[in-house]
Formats: sequence, structure tokens, C-alpha cells
Amino acid sequence: MSFVLRGISVRHAAGSRQALVDVSLSIEQGEQIALIGPSGAGKTTLLHTLACARRADSGELSVFGAEPWSLNHARRHALRARLFLAPQTPPLPPRQRVVTAVLAGRLPQWGFWRSIASLVRPRDADAAYDALARFNLKDKLYDRVDRLSGGERQRCGMARLLVSNADAFLVDEPLSALDPALSLQTLNTLQQEATDRNATLVCSLHQVELALGHFPRIVGLREGRIVFDAAREDVTEAMIAALYRNAADSPLFIGKSADT
Repeated sequence: MSFVLRGISVRHAAGSRQALVDVSLSIEQGEQIALIGPSGAGKTTLLHTLACARRADSGELSVFGAEPWSLNHARRHALRARLFLAPQTPPLPPRQRVVTAVLAGRLPQWGFWRSIASLVRPRDADAAYDALARFNLKDKLYDRVDRLSGGERQRCGMARLLVSNADAFLVDEPLSALDPALSLQTLNTLQQEATDRNATLVCSLHQVELALGHFPRIVGLREGRIVFDAAREDVTEAMIAALYRNAADSPLFIGKSADT
């Protein structure tokens, strides 16, 4: 089992409003799950909680059979090394070369001095090149990060995921700056990588049609609560409509895509 959450609640740091409310969820190793729901539903907070980047205010969390917040710092760091959190806007230093930014995905595996040495001379440029090639970015290997477009930065963050040694990918809105063709390529690459290494993939998406067309399990969140947790074939138009009712970002498309 990758993750088990029991009654998890998390409050926003800046106020008393709850970002997650009594969330219970079990995720098997190798599962691929899409998180959907309107803006502010709690999707990002849930991913950060799974990644042990945000401590819940109440409830129980188990990650790979361990309770992360009961571990000492060293053991929790080792546990986090098995998780890859990919935020919607990757934290890529603007003056850094793309090759270095991608190889940062290996920092949890490297010691201090090897990490420092790689800043001067990238230790495995071929791996970075191969990862970038899967997102049509191989020609950007030695460009500076601040010369990339928003969509290229997102895909650079996904290339960082590919070179990591993670057993779980926690990906937040990876397609928000991509056109439809690149969105499909990026999603297919992430899912194929997860399948090849039997890694768990939990991905938040605003594109409901892609979630329904590509993920076997859909979790719908609204106002910090799980509204439904179902196999995609059991998700109905009425369930989607209720999930996004009166939401400003209600999807234009309601229903399953043609390749479901």
C-alpha cells in the first residue's frame, strides 16, 4: 500500500478555513488516480499532504507502511526520497541550465559533494537529455531556465521526475500551460513511466475529459471533502455536474472522452 489516510483534516496556513476535511483514502502501489474538482477544492493540499510536505492538523497518514510524522528527521527524509512532488509551477532557478535543473531530480540519491560537483559539471547529462527528449525538449539541454516558455518549464519539471528514483509521483496540474497535443504526450509519458516502474501516480487535473479518458480511478474533491471516489466507468455526467455546480471553472465538456 502506498498511502492510507484516515480522517485527515488540514487548515490553511493563513486562516482558520479548512483545506481538507475528514479525508479518508487508500491508494495501492502502482495505482493511477486523477484528482478533479473546482479551484480551491483541496487538490493541491492533498498532494502536499501525501508528499509529507504538509502536516495534517488531525487524522492519520501512512506512507509505504510508515507514519511519516512519527519518524525522526533522517528516516522521514529517506521516506520523502521515495516521493516526487511536481508542483504546477516547477521551482526552477532562472539562471540555472536546463540540464542542471533536470538532474536535480537525483539530489535525494546523491550525497552533498556529488550534488555540488554536478552544479559545476553535470554528472549524467545523457540521462537529462533522454528525459527531455521524451517531452520534445532535447534541444533545450544547455539553455538557461529563464529562456523557457511556461509550457517548456512545466515539461522540464516532468523531465526531472523521470530521472528521479521515486516510487510515487504526485503531480499537480501538469498540463495547465500546454496545448492539446503536448498535453496528451505529457500525460502518456507520465503514465507510461509510472507503469514501467510500478510507481503510484496521483495527478490533479482541470481537464475532466482527460481524467476520464486516461485514469482508471477518479477522486472528486469539493470544499476539501471527497465527493466521490470511483472507477471511471462509474462516473456519470450528473456526478461531474454536481461536483462543479456553480463553480467559476466548471468544465465546458461534461462526460467521457471518445477514447475511454
